[in-house]
Amino acid sequence: MKKATIYTTTGDNGTTLLLRGERISKDDARVEAYGTVDELSACIGLLQSFVAADDPQQCFLSGVQTTLFSIAASLSDCGQFAVVPVDDATLAAMEQEIDRMEASLPRLKGFLLPPTTKAAAAANVCRTVCRRAERRIVTLLHSTQLPHTLLAYVNRLSDYLFLLSRALDPENEKIWDNPCK
Repeated sequence: MKKATIYTTTGDNGTTLLLRGERISKDDARVEAYGTVDELSACIGLLQSFVAADDPQQCFLSGVQTTLFSIAASLSDCGQFAVVPVDDATLAAMEQEIDRMEASLPRLKGFLLPPTTKAAAAANVCRTVCRRAERRIVTLLHSTQLPHTLLAYVNRLSDYLFLLSRALDPENEKIWDNPCK
């Protein structure tokens, strides 16, 4: 019996294998999109390490990671899955969580500087990676069709992560003093 190994050497030429068996360049827009979604999922895992184990956001963030894995698989497959990774109910659940958090936070009075606590800063890094994932998906949309809910979910997710960052450190928000006023 041959020992399994993590390296295959098949990507040494700068290509990768998609779910349906097609080999494409590692800098293809599709790889950029699902790779950035994968990076976002890893960042969310790091964020979870800074959030208290009994915090209700742990469960919500775990659900987000599951959804992100499905989104990445769908992007790899260019939306050919029989099941859409983000349905209207998933999108509505994200919006409900955003509304719940937003109602518990003070009104925003300006642009915020990045937070300084580990948990809030990690959520903010997740937000910026999420925005990059959104841009990569938009680039992919120039050449392929994807379910509209997929991009909408990633857009809402960045809003959620912004609010989560605020919720994780509400006492230390620093408003940017715009010198261009």
